[in-house]
Amino acid sequence: MGLLSVVATAVWAMLPAYVPNNVAVVVGGGPPIDGGRTWGGRRLLGDGKTWRGTAGGWLAGVLLALALNRLEPAASAALGVALPTFPLAAVLALPVGAMLGDIAASFLKRRTGRERGAPFPGVDQLDFVVGALLVTFLAAPGWFLTVFSLPVVAAVVVLTPVLHVGTNGIAYLLGLKDEPW
Repeated sequence: MGLLSVVATAVWAMLPAYVPNNVAVVVGGGPPIDGGRTWGGRRLLGDGKTWRGTAGGWLAGVLLALALNRLEPAASAALGVALPTFPLAAVLALPVGAMLGDIAASFLKRRTGRERGAPFPGVDQLDFVVGALLVTFLAAPGWFLTVFSLPVVAAVVVLTPVLHVGTNGIAYLLGLKDEPW
C-alpha cells in the first residue's frame, strides 16, 4: 500500500469520526449530559457535553458515512485508490465511538481539575480517535482489521492532531469556539 493509498484510506475511513465533534459544537446547547451532577466537588462532564450536541454529532457522522458509501466508486476511481465502504456496524460505531471518546476525555479533564476549554495536549487531539477505533473494532472487527492496517492507524495518529488543531483554529476564528485548541 503506497503513501497516497494509506493517507487516503486513513482520512476516508475516519471522516465519520472526524465530523461529529465539529457538528456537536455547532448544534450543541441544551441540557448537559451530566445534568449538573458533581463528583468530588467537580462536574462529571460540564456544560459542554450536551444531549443535543452528542445526538447531532452522531447523526452527522452516520449521514456522512452513508454518503461516502455512495461516493466511494467515483472517489476511488478519481484517486486511483480502493477506498473502503462502511458496513452498517461501522456506520453507527465510528461516530458514536468518537462522541464517547470525547465524553470520556471530558470526564478525565474534570477529574484532573481542568476547566471546560482548558487544553489537555494529546488527549484533546486523540480522544475521539481512540473511542472511534475501539467501538468500531468491537462492532465490526472484520471490517476494522481489513481497513485499519498498522500503516493506516499510524497515518490516523499522525494526521489527526494536525487536522484537529487546524479545524479548531478555523472554528475559533469563525467565533464557533471560545479557544483555538
